[in-house]
Amino acid sequence: MNHEKLRVAAYCRVSTDKDDQTNSLISQRRYFADYIDQHKDWVLNDVYFDEGISGTQTKKRAGFNAMIEEAMRGGIDLILTKEVCRFARNTVDTLSYTRKLKDNGIGVVFTIDNIDTRDADGELRLTIMASIAQEESRKTSERVKWGQKRRMEQGVVFGRDLLGYTVQNGTLSINEEEAPVVRAIFHKFTNEGKGAHVIARELLEEGMRPMQVKLWSNATILRVLKNEKYVGDLCQKKTYTPNYLTHSKKYNRGNEEMVYLKDHHEPIIDRELWNRTQAELLRRSPSEDIKSKHSNRYWCSGKLCCGLCGQRYVSRTKKLKNGDIYKAWRCYAAANHGTKKISSSGEQIGCDNGSINEKALLTCMHYCICILQTNQKELKQEIMQEIKEIKGKHEKKTDTKRIQEKMDTLAAKKRKAIDLMLDGLITKSDLREQTKWYEEQLAELSESLNAAGKQDKANSAELREYESYLGALDEIMSFDESNESLYREILDKMVICHDKTVEVWLKSVPFGMKLSIRSHGKNDDYHTEILSMEMIEKA
Repeated sequence: MNHEKLRVAAYCRVSTDKDDQTNSLISQRRYFADYIDQHKDWVLNDVYFDEGISGTQTKKRAGFNAMIEEAMRGGIDLILTKEVCRFARNTVDTLSYTRKLKDNGIGVVFTIDNIDTRDADGELRLTIMASIAQEESRKTSERVKWGQKRRMEQGVVFGRDLLGYTVQNGTLSINEEEAPVVRAIFHKFTNEGKGAHVIARELLEEGMRPMQVKLWSNATILRVLKNEKYVGDLCQKKTYTPNYLTHSKKYNRGNEEMVYLKDHHEPIIDRELWNRTQAELLRRSPSEDIKSKHSNRYWCSGKLCCGLCGQRYVSRTKKLKNGDIYKAWRCYAAANHGTKKISSSGEQIGCDNGSINEKALLTCMHYCICILQTNQKELKQEIMQEIKEIKGKHEKKTDTKRIQEKMDTLAAKKRKAIDLMLDGLITKSDLREQTKWYEEQLAELSESLNAAGKQDKANSAELREYESYLGALDEIMSFDESNESLYREILDKMVICHDKTVEVWLKSVPFGMKLSIRSHGKNDDYHTEILSMEMIEKA
């Protein structure tokens, strides 16, 4: 060791209450300082802490992560923490981090649990204690969920403020400034028969922008119309947490029983209007058959996006005087809010990108298929060359079997050294030095083995991808280039740019095509020229 004294860091989790946190930090600093004073070759580096954050996951624990980073940089030689459950309640995290630290020569001491990861049996004892801590965390999670559900059944509101209501101490109260906006939404939809898009645009134009709403949209309007709180009812447990370790939430689609209380609080709208609104929502919603039909209605539905704002392009059709149907596609932001502008609430809305005729899109697709057909032989040769190079990498890959055999030999020698010490042929000091050398060698070989394995997997995935390109090309060439069903199958996405260019990305083709276009005429005389084409690589 280059340092005269071991640089020791301490880690703890403290309460979110500021007074408790201060007292806890002072007392724990004193505790660790006293503990370190008992070891003359130790010096306190720092006390790292996190406040009120669950120990079941480390992702959001800033103090913990800062300590690990400092240790990995070589600024810490030893870490102290009182108990395993303070370090982590996830067995995998506990073992993963202690092993990572140990590989870098850093031990972890759990003072109350009397575990030192530097000891020979440290990991075994740590595994047992970490498993107990994780099980206790699971039980705590179950108790908390049970308690929350009982409180929900008693009418306590879990959640935050929403449009028209404030939540304080588990109670919903009407926000008199926002309530008229809620009533206006229900009135416009049910009594005036307006759609969600129209209502969103009108509210934006009227400058109605409550704090609870980032930007009016049809999705926001529909959420309001379907929220039972506005009629005075309360439905809770709409989401649930399937995994107590990750704490990630999912929509409750019958996975757990919801809690529904009728006439729970003061309503903003009456029940008669609420019932009519729900009936109107049901009447306007398309059936599953219609949804399915609509989603497959156009060959490029959901595959066109705006090169300026990133929004999707939506279909716009109209019937001409001669009876023909004019079909074009327009940026969603431009269709709803016109050209780019700043709204009365300070938000940037709209888009300056123009619309594009359906015939222009078909021309672009037709051109791309022709390019693929014309250059089929060259493309195949290019892909085959890539495959050949990847296979060459496979032939030159690291001999993982040889590395594994060397690791097994070193592990056997390490065990043999222990037997030599027990037989009195070498001293404990010799054993420690020899064991340390073996562990260093094993760590290096393990790194090489992992790197080789990752490279092999990457090469295999790349090989499969290029082989799929060959199959995709053969499939594309077997179709008539004017077949829209082909376009639907092979189109990945199109990006409509502002400078009269269209980027075309096809599935299973290792490049995109950027087309510069010019369109002429109207109706039956409408046609599109491809002025230039440029191959573009995938990002």
